[in-house]
This record gives sequence, C-alpha cells and structure tokens, in this order.
Amino acid sequence: MKRGSVIGNIAKDLGLGIAALASRKARIDTDRNGKQHCDINLSTGDLIVTERIDREGLCGKKATCVLKEELILENPLELHRVSVHVTDVNDNAPQFSENLISFEITESADKGARFLLTEAHDADIGTNTVQRYILQNNEHFTINVDTDGSGRRHSQMVLVKELDREREGELNLLLTAVDGGSPQRSGTATIHVTVLDANDNAPVFSQDVYKASLPENSPLNTMVVRVSATDADLGPNGEIMYNFDHISDEHVSLFSLDPKTGEVRVIGSLDYETETSIELRIRAKDGPGLTSYCTVIIDVTDVNDNPPVISLKSVSNPIPENAPPGTEVGIINVQDRDSENNRQVRCSIQQNVPFKLVASIKNYYSLVTTGHLDREVVSDYNITIRATDEGSPPLSSSKTVHLSVADINDNPPEFEEQSYSAYVSENNKPGSALCSVSARDPDWRQNGTVIYSLLGGEVNGAPVSSYVSVNGDTGLIHAVRSFDYEQFRSFKVQVMARDNGSPPLSSNVSVSVFISDVNDNSPQILYPAPEGNSFMTELVPKGAHGGSLVSKVIAVDADSGQNAWLSYQIVKSTDPGLFSIGVHSGEIRTQRDISESDSMKQNLVVSVKDNGQPSLSATCSMYLLISDNLAEVPELKDISYEEKNSKLTSYLIIALVSVSTFFLTFIIIILGVRFCRRRKPRLLFDGAVAIPSAYLPPNYADVDGTGTLRSAYNYDAYLTTGSRTSDFKFVSSYNDNTLPADQTLRKSPSDFADVFGDSDNSPEVRAHFSILSSLHTFLVPSMCVFFFY
Repeated sequence: MKRGSVIGNIAKDLGLGIAALASRKARIDTDRNGKQHCDINLSTGDLIVTERIDREGLCGKKATCVLKEELILENPLELHRVSVHVTDVNDNAPQFSENLISFEITESADKGARFLLTEAHDADIGTNTVQRYILQNNEHFTINVDTDGSGRRHSQMVLVKELDREREGELNLLLTAVDGGSPQRSGTATIHVTVLDANDNAPVFSQDVYKASLPENSPLNTMVVRVSATDADLGPNGEIMYNFDHISDEHVSLFSLDPKTGEVRVIGSLDYETETSIELRIRAKDGPGLTSYCTVIIDVTDVNDNPPVISLKSVSNPIPENAPPGTEVGIINVQDRDSENNRQVRCSIQQNVPFKLVASIKNYYSLVTTGHLDREVVSDYNITIRATDEGSPPLSSSKTVHLSVADINDNPPEFEEQSYSAYVSENNKPGSALCSVSARDPDWRQNGTVIYSLLGGEVNGAPVSSYVSVNGDTGLIHAVRSFDYEQFRSFKVQVMARDNGSPPLSSNVSVSVFISDVNDNSPQILYPAPEGNSFMTELVPKGAHGGSLVSKVIAVDADSGQNAWLSYQIVKSTDPGLFSIGVHSGEIRTQRDISESDSMKQNLVVSVKDNGQPSLSATCSMYLLISDNLAEVPELKDISYEEKNSKLTSYLIIALVSVSTFFLTFIIIILGVRFCRRRKPRLLFDGAVAIPSAYLPPNYADVDGTGTLRSAYNYDAYLTTGSRTSDFKFVSSYNDNTLPADQTLRKSPSDFADVFGDSDNSPEVRAHFSILSSLHTFLVPSMCVFFFY
C-alpha cells in the first residue's frame, strides 16, 4: 500500500470523537526498533500507512503476518492494542539460486531416471509462491513436481528417451518456475546437460534436517554444525562439494560453509532480538553433477545483552507550583529487547524529590507529584529515572528528566522593615529625599515586580499626596512641600507595595516623618507692646529698695528646645547702674535703692535673644517714671519726644513748607491755636496695660524659664480717660520682692491742670498717635507743636 493509504478508522472502532483524539494526545507507538509503519490521522481518526510495508521483510515465510501497534491516549492514560494483519501480494517473482544448472548424464542412463533440479525461491507465501515448473519441450526429458510433507515443491527432470552422446553430446533446456499470483510471475534457469558415461549414484546426506542451538553474541569462527553426505560412486563420481543453496544476504554475512568438510561456522554477530531461528539450505553435489539437499535449523538463544530503554512519551513542563499532590506530569515507557527474565524491568527514581513513579499499563509508568511544590524554594528538578532488568548479571540504564516549576503569584511583597522613620529639618526644599522603602517579592518576573504607591489619607486636613510622594519603581520618598515645625512636628503616611501579578498582591508599611526644629522664628515680645502700637509707661515708687520688682518683659518664641530658650539683656538705659533684668525671667528689678538724684524719667532698651544657631533677637523699649503719684510728673510727653525727634523734625519741615507755600493756611493755624487752648488735657493711656490673652500667638508653649510670663507674676494696670477721676491700680505680686503698691491714687481735674499746665505751653500727649489721619486733624496739633517749639 502507498503511503497515506487508509487501513481503518480507529476513532469509529473505539467510539471516540475526533476532538477527543487531539485533546487526549492520541498517538501510535510500537515495541519494535526502526521504522514506524502506521500512524493515526487526528483530523479523521483514520489509521494510515506511513512507511511501505514489506510482509516478506517483516515475517518471512510465516503463514500469518501481524503488525502489533499500540494506541496511547492520555488524560486518563489508556492503552489499546492495534493488530494489523499484513496480507501477501504477489510482488516477488520466483528466483533460482543458479542461472545455469549443469548435469553430466551418462548415455547409459535408463528411461525414467530422475534428476533433482534446483528449487526456485519465491519470497511470497501461499498461492503467490512457486506453484509449478515448466521445462522446455524436448524429446529426452520431461519434468515432474512432487510436494513433501512441509508443502515444499521439488522438481525432477525425468529421462523419457535414452541419450546418445555420439548423436548429441550437450543439451540446453529452459526451466521456468511459475507462481500462482495474479498476475503470475515467473523465473527461469538454463539446464545444461552434458552426456557422459556412468554416474548413477547421487550424494546422500546423513540427515535431512540438522538442528543446532547457539547463544547470541557467539564468538567468531564458532562451529555451528557439520553436515555430511556420501556417494556410492568411486573416483571423481564420488567426490562431493557442499554449497549454500539460496540463502539471504543477511545469512551469508553470518555463516560460512566449508565446501569440502561441510562445517558451518559463525562469521558475524548473531542477535536474538533480530532473529530467533535461522534456516539454512545446503546442497551436496558430486563430480558429474548429481545433487542432494539438507536443511540446517539454528536456534539462537537469548543472552542478557540489552539494557532497558527508557522513553519519555509525554511530559507537562513547566508544572504550576499550585498543582495538587497526585498530579500526573509525565508518562514513561520502559522496554527491554531481551526475553523472559532478561526483559523484566524494575523502575525507580531518586529520593528527596516530591515525585514518584506509578505503574500503569504494561511497560508504562506515570510520573506524579507527591507533595506541594514551591517555586520560591526549588524552581527546577532534575529527576533521574533508573531501570534495571532481572538478567544475570542485571543491566540498567537511567534517564534524567528536567522539570521546571511555573510561578504562581502566591507571595505578597514583604517590606524589609516593620516600619520606617524619616527625619527632616523644617524649611526643607521641595523635592528633597526623605527616606527609601524597600519590599521584596520572591515570585518571578511580573509576579515579583514591586510597584510603590501612597495610600490615601490626610495630614492636617490636606491630602497626604500634597506633602510627600513616592517613586513607584525605587520606593524613594520625596517631600512635595517645605515643612514647618511650628505647624506640625510629625506625621505618618502609609506606603503600599503591590506586585504586578494577576490578581495582584500587596502589603503596607507605616512611614513616620519627624520634623526637626530650625531656629527660624525670632522672639516675639508680648509686653511691653511693640513700639508704634501703643505708648506704655511704668511707675516706680521713689522709695523702692534694691531688688524690687519694677516690671517684666514677656516674650515667647514659636521654636522649640534650645531655639526657644530666651535670654534678656538691657542694651541701653538712662542710668545703667539703676536697673537690672533677669537673664531668663525678664524681670526688671532695681539694683539699688532709689535716690533723689536719680532722674525721674528712665528709658530702658531690652534685647530678647534665643539660643538657636545662629541666634535671633528682638528689642523693646520700657519707659519708667520714678514717682509716687501722677501729680509729680512735670512733662510726660518728653519721654516720647526724645525717641521721636527725627520723625517730628520731618513733620516740622513739611509744616514750614506748607506755611510758605499757602498763605491761606495761616488763618487755619490761628484758628487751630485758639482751638488747642480750649481743649482739655487727656490722660496718658487710651487703654489698659493688661495683656489680653487673645494676643498670645498660636502654637505658644509656656516653657518655664524661657521668657514667658509666669503665673507668679501677673499685673493689672488701668489708666482711663474721659472721666473726672482716674485710678492707677497695682495688684500685688506673689513674689516677696515685688513693690507693695496695692493702693489707689486719686486726683481731681484741677490737679491734672496743674500738672499739664496751659495748653499753649504743653503739647497734647496721646496714648495712640496715628500719622495716617486726615490732613485737617493732622495740621491742627502739628501747628501747636510748631509754635511751642
């Protein structure tokens, strides 16, 4: 049959669908080495011919020829035997071992004498083998064909008319062997007859059949058997020569025959697995040409010379690491070409691997898992399968199967630390690096690729993304804005590490950001009020002793730690030896007793400095009046006048320019002078000296000894205007060194007139004086000052 010819439909015979053949990896396997003659068409289910099938080459002269194949199906594993019976076709013509058959026949041969002819060999069997012989028409000979018990046909040439050497010394006849096939095939040989005198005895073998047993792999020149034939004739007519009669080329290369002794010896390598029995046909021929035949049958015995052969028929590679125990990952086939015990095989694999072999069908084994796989622990396995037969000595072979474990996203990223801390100084630059987080994912490729991101949240009411950002690839955290320690000192963010698997896995870590303080805030003086906002004066009794508490400078610093440690120092004073200030408390005390020679008006400039690096400072002015009551105060306005002399000069220049430029302003000035004479004097202060609590800055911390007013020193001072009676009240301190000033000073309106004098000679002193008032309200008091000056 030609290649591709259909033998039958396996799918139909087994009741399988076409789709099942492909899904179950249907295939044809054979036990024989060499070519595979059949295969299955997965699209049709047909068993087709893949190589030319030669029945004679496969089965020789056997009456029946069967190709035994195996159909293998997986998931689940099934094995079906397929027997293909090979029928003989008449594809071989009969052949004679000799093209020329020579006879020397004496002329004295009697009628009916028989001469055995060389057999014609036809590789076919049955009716396709040689069925008859045809001898060319002649007057001397005819042909007779006999069949023996084994079915072999022997042809004999029969003498029907005596020979006459003198009349015809030689005869050439054509012998034709015809088979019974359709169409018939034939083979011919020429019979050459030489007419001689007297040789009437043909050689006779001692046995028709010789049998011998020989182990495979026998050494060269080993004698197998010796055949022997005798001839009753004498002389040259009795000399016998031995030859092989029509043997295959394979056998010619295996055995030799001594033509004189009849010894058959081994000249090639015998293989039991190739051929278990060998049949040789030997011919004995005497000098004149009479012949006889015998058969030598050699049984080849098996020797354990073939190790087991391990074949990997199917393998699932790679194996997912989440495969459950008992998963079939491969199919193994083990064959041993030897026979009986020599072909019995035991299979095993090495220890300490999560796999085992499970015997399945015939010589098939399933390789299955025995436990859970973890690619992060072991990613590859080299499994060695060993097969050992039961021969003596036993032979073994091994095969290594490489299996890879496919990754499954079963591990979330894991941070290297439980939590992270970052430390940054305030006023940092936006974009500066804070810290770096790192997470490791033991999975492979995209399952182990880690991406970082911030989890949503708020810091002081703002999204966390407005404070920090994280690099998705490196985990480096950057500051998005500049931080202010005075607003907040620390905050926490949550960073998520997510892998790129499907579905993705993630884990979170907390990152604490701590902001360290920088000395970026100058001290803020709460009392006395900063210059320009209000005019404040303290009264110091004339009888104050040394060490008496006069006043207190109150200051705060929004920084913290040593940046908020404040120190106080008097940098300028009217009388340097009269007052001192506590370095850390800010308390102004007398250094000695007040004397009559001391100036009534005392001006102190106090510097408040923090302890930062570099340090920042602020200054304030403190105005002190040494007096027991307001009646003794002569001209209170001179205190502020000295400090504001430069500003007043500028105002006077403007006024002079205005007078010289605009004549009409003279009338306004005169009216202003008269208006000033009629005005009543006002008290020094428009409001109280008490420090309102609302003035304290946010984030202010009361740190003992840093310049903040202690609870032990609290004062209330009131100076009122618009009333006929003024009270100046001191509330006693809890400190023993504080002046005993718990008294009330009362004065009548006439007393104030005596103190301040006529309005033509005394300027108006205001507690709150604004240079941003209208021109009309400004010119009137300015001109009064001008004429006074």
